[in-house]
Amino acid sequence: MSTAQRDTAAPILSLRQVELRFVQHVDLAGRIANLLGAGLKTQVVHAVAGVDLDVMPGEVIGIVGESGCGKSTLGRIVSGILPPTSGEVRYRGKPARELAGAERRAYELGVQMIFQDPYASLNPRMRVREIIGEAPVAHGLARTRDKAEYVAGLMRQVGLDPSFSQRYPHQFSGGQRQRIGIARALALKPSVIVCDEAVAALDVSIQAQVLNLFEQLRAELDLTYLFISHNLSVVSHISDRVAIMYLGRVVELAPTDTVFRHANHPYTQALLKELPTLRPGRRTYQPIKGELPSPLDPPTGCAFHPRCPHAMPRCKAERPLLREIAPGQLSACHLNDTA
Repeated sequence: MSTAQRDTAAPILSLRQVELRFVQHVDLAGRIANLLGAGLKTQVVHAVAGVDLDVMPGEVIGIVGESGCGKSTLGRIVSGILPPTSGEVRYRGKPARELAGAERRAYELGVQMIFQDPYASLNPRMRVREIIGEAPVAHGLARTRDKAEYVAGLMRQVGLDPSFSQRYPHQFSGGQRQRIGIARALALKPSVIVCDEAVAALDVSIQAQVLNLFEQLRAELDLTYLFISHNLSVVSHISDRVAIMYLGRVVELAPTDTVFRHANHPYTQALLKELPTLRPGRRTYQPIKGELPSPLDPPTGCAFHPRCPHAMPRCKAERPLLREIAPGQLSACHLNDTA
């Protein structure tokens, strides 16, 4: 799908004020300890704290942020692995929680996930033929007698030799195992694939090969990707737009070129300063100051204000809204009101 077609198409996925909170109640031992004055309370982790996002057909959206920002949790919500505590996920215009029957099945098969660890996500007791072919046979996408041929086609598509289909996952390299994970996701003929740090565990040279494979499959199958990564350099090679997440919220969303050339949010600017460069001359590495706050007790106002070099009193008291500051560029920062 061309850029113009994507601009006029309806979103294939829409997120509206999506939140996910993990609640740990005080157990029996804790309640007994409270009788003695321990003062233990129910703990709430705000993993995803109100995300709005539209994903267009054929688009690649990179989701970037430090570990613990909620990007992987958001991916699991989109793929249906975790139900949101509140808010709404829409698939092809319809709320996912209201889908039933054939529409529910279309959503569950149409959104697949590729996980970070290509070894832990594969059953070590199953041969590759079963890992890739089990689900399509179970869902009626392939007949049992045609499974070997179906799996062979998928293996060729991701760059694997079909003669290896009787091997176990431990008999493959890391890059090959990730290709098995990709083939398993493709086996259900999805429209959307959530890639959760899909190249983070691979060597740099293998990362490039897998990224090229993602691009090739996107062109061949008109796939839509939600590409989750902590590495902006990787995201820059594959994404059409980039969403920057911080402590469960999207703080900046813009086309990839805009993010790298005209980053607006101080957090995005700080992430870019950490990237290595090949430009000549001395360059001082500038890590982001401070630690990521705990989602158990997020800061008031703007969550980034304890680490932001531009923080002002308003940042501590009032949370900035994500709003458009330029065509196609959204940012959540009070500095945009003072510019």
